[in-house]
Amino acid sequence: MARRSYDYATPVRRVLVALLVLSLLAVFVFWRIDSPRAERMRAAFVDRFVPSLDWAMAPVTAASRMISGFQSYQRLYAQNQELRRELQRMSAWKEAAVQLEQENAKLLAQNNVRLDPALTSVSGVVLTDSGTAFRQSVLLNRGARDGILDGWATMDGLGLVGRISGVGETTSRVMLLTDPSSRLPVTIQPSGQKALLTGDNTALPYLDFMESPENVRPGDRVITSGDGGLFPPGLLVGQAVQTSDRRMRVRLAADYGRLEFLRVLRSHPAEQIADSGLLIRPPPPGFIGPVLPSQPADTAAGAQAE
Repeated sequence: MARRSYDYATPVRRVLVALLVLSLLAVFVFWRIDSPRAERMRAAFVDRFVPSLDWAMAPVTAASRMISGFQSYQRLYAQNQELRRELQRMSAWKEAAVQLEQENAKLLAQNNVRLDPALTSVSGVVLTDSGTAFRQSVLLNRGARDGILDGWATMDGLGLVGRISGVGETTSRVMLLTDPSSRLPVTIQPSGQKALLTGDNTALPYLDFMESPENVRPGDRVITSGDGGLFPPGLLVGQAVQTSDRRMRVRLAADYGRLEFLRVLRSHPAEQIADSGLLIRPPPPGFIGPVLPSQPADTAAGAQAE
């Protein structure tokens, strides 16, 4: 049986721990002594050993800087996220500002259109575009309660758009000039030619029933003639153009791609003559001729006898 060796490590460890505790206790007591000599000794000790311990503090300093950098990164990340959210909000505000600017420009354009001072108008907002392959029209948020009547002309900030073709209580339908059932008497300037603007479901309605087509040139100004009393005269319609089929058409001045606001012109019906007989002057004395339809037979016979 092997003989067990003696353990020398345990007593040595105990002695070292005891010495360490005594040393720490001595340093603590020495550091607490309130004496000028002890103070000088403490200062000398600090000057001698503390500067040389920078290498021991390097890991602590590096860790502290790392923690500070990570905290700074967290703050920067939070600020970045806040700036992103702010940028999104600003983008939404920018889009709203651009839309308001466009609406303001269109309203100003409507106000800058020169019309007959006798004409009054009411502005409305286009609700929906109800155009189809067989009908070109839009819906306006003005109706009978606003005094809208069927047949009134509508304009945007540039030119004529169409006419009211149906009136509800709060909305009305606007038939565009491009509608196949649209017919508009126009005047072509500067030649003064009369024509009929006919819609054919395209962006360029054509000119029909021109007296002298050779006098019409591309670029001529087309305005309403006022014939029939439905539309006021002098409203801008567009410019004459000649297409590849050698037909004269009209490039409309109104921006049909962005119809948002329309101006409805209050036009008054043409004066109706109730008694046409009042326009015929009575015949002078001694008149010789056929019997007037409005005179009684005996009176006419007496006039012929004289």
